[in-house]
Amino acid sequence: MAKMLVCYYTRTRHTEHMAEAIGQAAGEVEGVEVDVLPVGKVVAKSLLDYDAIVLGSPTYYGSMAAEMKTLIDESVVFHGQLAGKVGGAFSSSANIGGGNETTIMDLVQALLIHGMVVPGRAQGDHYGPVAIGDLDERSAKQCAAYGRTVAELAVKLHG
Repeated sequence: MAKMLVCYYTRTRHTEHMAEAIGQAAGEVEGVEVDVLPVGKVVAKSLLDYDAIVLGSPTYYGSMAAEMKTLIDESVVFHGQLAGKVGGAFSSSANIGGGNETTIMDLVQALLIHGMVVPGRAQGDHYGPVAIGDLDERSAKQCAAYGRTVAELAVKLHG
């Protein structure tokens, strides 16, 4: 059984709604157990317990929230121990051109530095799901597809 973590930070619950949609779809994949947790309930050492880790953050000044960056900074003591695990990222922002892609790329960059495998998507949101404001029909579909993609890869690699 592959274990997957969807970890998020939110103030407005928009990113939380995205996390829930990703986690729900991932949980429908056979052979995957999913935890959806706010970053405040995740310690860096617990990342070692998962086969797949998806991080979500609202966009603040074109980057991730400080709370998410703190988790990543604390994970440095486990450098190399996350290698080969599946990673992913998602983001919400206030408007189009609000920095969603730069936020996702910051998160993905950290996952890649850890040696994680990060899938892209040929259709839709290529780097990871994005939402403008709260979850809408388009972003909900992207979150579900991404959740399934990450979960299926985790099963292939670690299930």
